Amino acid sequence: MRKGPRFKWAAAPVALTLVLVLAGCSQQQLDGFMPGKGATDHATTVENFWVNSWIVLLAVGIVTWGLVLWATVAYRRRKGEKGMPEQLKYHMPIEIFFTVVPLILVAGFFAFTAKDQTTIETQYSEAQADVHIEAYGKQWAWDFNYLPVQGSQYDAGVYFSGIQAQELKDANGQNTGEIDESQLPVLYLPVNAKVSIDLKSRDVAHSFWVVDFHYKKDNIPGKTNQISFVTEREGTYIGKCAELCGEYHSMMLFQVKVVSAAEYNAYIQSLRDAGQTGSHGDDYNRNQNLQGVDAVHPAEAASSESK
Repeated sequence: MRKGPRFKWAAAPVALTLVLVLAGCSQQQLDGFMPGKGATDHATTVENFWVNSWIVLLAVGIVTWGLVLWATVAYRRRKGEKGMPEQLKYHMPIEIFFTVVPLILVAGFFAFTAKDQTTIETQYSEAQADVHIEAYGKQWAWDFNYLPVQGSQYDAGVYFSGIQAQELKDANGQNTGEIDESQLPVLYLPVNAKVSIDLKSRDVAHSFWVVDFHYKKDNIPGKTNQISFVTEREGTYIGKCAELCGEYHSMMLFQVKVVSAAEYNAYIQSLRDAGQTGSHGDDYNRNQNLQGVDAVHPAEAASSESK
């Protein structure tokens, strides 16, 4: 009976402290310190899952740490005590607690993970997508094919072939350690469009990661992965390879520019004017001995013709 009032008096300050702490959080803290601001329709889903997971895990940690400290103090050896403490064969309440609670937590995490993953991993069909792009990872840059989509208002039928990030040089020709952003590969996307991207690799395993999209997926040799999303905010976003892929992995950077429909179509036309029509497909891959790949590399074809 004496514990009830004490618990009530303790609960009030704890609750007030939590309210004040949460009220003083910045938007970045409320977003779980995730990088970027989210630029697609899936970004909020990922943010909520991330933050809610940490809240649950923190609560579990507080309970666990509290029980450890309580047991350490309550069952410490007192002065004058000798021998072994009283041994218990079992303790049903504690055993049930340590069995049921983890099962509930694991089941809950599985359910929410499966729900969000199903939403994020649902891909657009050819009839649903407004823009269809092939993104090839290669050591150590990116190629983008803008594929035609029947009935789409967005222009297509061109390609862009990128080079790895280049460092700026000072007056003496020495590297400054800063990247020349003007030479980075650029992927253009129209805002408020349904985008479908096929992820492929020309050589080794890479990973397509746009920081503000809060999502990444691997580019695997001989396999096509897909991501689908709706772009929601115009802007320029940094992209990078998130899979260790060789010596210059850190230089495998690119930019994503989410722009208006008019600016997007103008960019596609600029690639066409530059003669970059069609696409650079699997025939430009470095690996030509993968299952399902029977094309001849352009360099080998040229060598054969010269003979």
